[in-house]
Amino acid sequence: MSGAKNHAYHILPPDIAPIMGALAGGVLAAGGIMWMHSAAYGGAVFFLGVALVLATMFLWWGKVLTEAKAGDHTPVVQLHLRYGMVLFIASEVMFFVGWFWAFFDYSLFPRPLLYDAATHTVSLVTDAGAAAASTWPPKGMEVIDAFRFPLLNTLILLLSGTTITWSHHALIHNQRGGALKGLWGLIGVGENDGVKKGLWLTIILGLIFSSIQAYEYSEAPFPFKGINYTSAFFMATGFHGFHVMIGTIFLIVNLMRVYRGDFTPRQHFGFEAAAWYWHFVDVVWIFLFATVYVWGGWGAPVHAG
Repeated sequence: MSGAKNHAYHILPPDIAPIMGALAGGVLAAGGIMWMHSAAYGGAVFFLGVALVLATMFLWWGKVLTEAKAGDHTPVVQLHLRYGMVLFIASEVMFFVGWFWAFFDYSLFPRPLLYDAATHTVSLVTDAGAAAASTWPPKGMEVIDAFRFPLLNTLILLLSGTTITWSHHALIHNQRGGALKGLWGLIGVGENDGVKKGLWLTIILGLIFSSIQAYEYSEAPFPFKGINYTSAFFMATGFHGFHVMIGTIFLIVNLMRVYRGDFTPRQHFGFEAAAWYWHFVDVVWIFLFATVYVWGGWGAPVHAG
C-alpha cells in the first residue's frame, strides 16, 4: 500500500523549530558580539537571542515529550536518541580539552611574570632574574587552598554521583510509592520512592556545590582577568560551574516529570540523559581538582583567607 509505514523509525512532519533555533542562535551570537564591542542595543539583541533560544527549547523539547507519550519513540528511535546524547557529551569534552590545553600550555611553558598583590597586575621580567621568575603560578601570587572548599566540592560531587545512580536504579526496578511519612511525605515522596529521594538529594547537592563555588570565587586572592593564570583558572572552573547549573536544571525538570509520572522502567531516556550528563560533570571536576587546584598550585603560597 502506498504510503504505508513498514519500518521502526519515526518520520517527523515539517516543523518551524529547527529554523527558529538557527535564527535564535544567530541573534544570540550577533547580540553577544555587539555587546562585547559596546555597540548600540547590543545587550538588548543578546537577551532577545536568549529569549528566542529558550522559546525554541520549550517548543522543540515539548514536542519530543509529546512524541514519546504517543509511542513514537520505538526501540530504534530511543537508540538513536542515545547516540545523539553521546555525541553531545563528546562535543562538551572537546570544550574542556580547550580549557585544559590552555592551562597546560601556560603552566608548562611559563613566562617570567611578577605578580603585584596590591594592584592585582603582573609585569614581565626581562632582566637577569627572568629565569627565576619563570614559575607557575606567576611569582608572588597566592593560590586557593585545594584542600578546603575545592576538596569539599569534590566530595559533594562524588556523593551526588551515587545519589543519581541510586535514583536511576530505583527507576529501573520501579521502586516507587509507599506511605507518605515524615519530611519526605511533606513533599510527596513515599517511603519506598528511591527515584524521587535520589533526585531530590542530587539537586540539593548540586545547589550546595554551586553556592560553595560562588563563595570561593568571591574570596579568591586574584582577579578574574589580565593574568594568564587567573584567566585559565576561571575559564576552566567557571565553565564547569556553568555545566553544574545546567545539569541541576536538567535534574529539576526530570524531577517534575517524575512527579507527573512520565517515566517507566522501560522508557525513561530523558532521565538517563540527565544521569549521563551529571556523571560527565563529576568526571570533569575530578580532573579539574587534580590538575588546576592541586598540581596547578603546587609550591605556590596558599591564600590564608
